[in-house]
Amino acid sequence: MFENILVPIDGSSHSYKALELAIDLAKRYGSVIYVIEVVDETIFYGSGVLPPLEAVKSLEKKAKEDVSKALKEVEKSGIRATGETLEGDPATVILDYVSKNPISLVVIGSRGLSKLKRVLLGSVSSRVVQEAKVPVLIVK
Repeated sequence: MFENILVPIDGSSHSYKALELAIDLAKRYGSVIYVIEVVDETIFYGSGVLPPLEAVKSLEKKAKEDVSKALKEVEKSGIRATGETLEGDPATVILDYVSKNPISLVVIGSRGLSKLKRVLLGSVSSRVVQEAKVPVLIVK
């Protein structure tokens, strides 16, 4: 049923709760887990100033550490997994990943934004739910 489960992470507790649920589902269905973290360098561009190279490298390093930590958790459970870091707008990158890979389910954490913040900032999980061509499970 769910052969390949995508778990986008961001280092938050919400994303690790999503990972825990994905591991449970993978055990039940014999799934492979795909873990990705998207480095969103666009957060710097709104200021009109190029980001310091150290800041970008720091984001990339943290993302790689997050993915490595997540893969270790998955592998401890005896589940097959693959992981990588990607760059760009998180929702766009996740949706592109789903369309280009054999993903059958996305399990994503919810940051729990208030209605006002969701309107102003948007919500990655909301956009993924609206636009993904596969089932999406949001974990609070």
